[in-house]
Amino acid sequence: MRGLLGRLSGRRERRVGLFVDGPNVLRSEFDVDLDDVRAAAADRGRIVVSRLYVDEHATPGLIQAAEAHGFEVITTSGDVDVKLGVDATAAAVKGDVDLLAVASRDMDFKPVLETAARRGVDTFAIAPGTYGRSDALRSVAHDAVTLGE
Repeated sequence: MRGLLGRLSGRRERRVGLFVDGPNVLRSEFDVDLDDVRAAAADRGRIVVSRLYVDEHATPGLIQAAEAHGFEVITTSGDVDVKLGVDATAAAVKGDVDLLAVASRDMDFKPVLETAARRGVDTFAIAPGTYGRSDALRSVAHDAVTLGE
């Protein structure tokens, strides 16, 4: 319905790219539900990219659960941050998304959000909880939310 209303009013619904830093978000102390992460992003537009980045230590159960929640799971043997940062920046630079959402507590993604903003892409920081919130990400993003608040 939202897409139809957007077309009728001459506005296109925002295309959202959601990139989740698994090792920093899916920690037992945060108790994050992937549905809550998706819902936060979906409130801001139509999700066109939904990726969860994990390292080689991710359990098959976690991977299956993420896929069941609609995430494409990207497993890397190297640094998850590097792969997520490159992919998120590419999505913004290529114009694949209108809003770049990054779920993390890692300030390493600050340059990714800054690059997206310079390209005219809205940015959205999703923190896994108050304890896991990066003030650097919140301050550079156009919009931010802390799960559980």
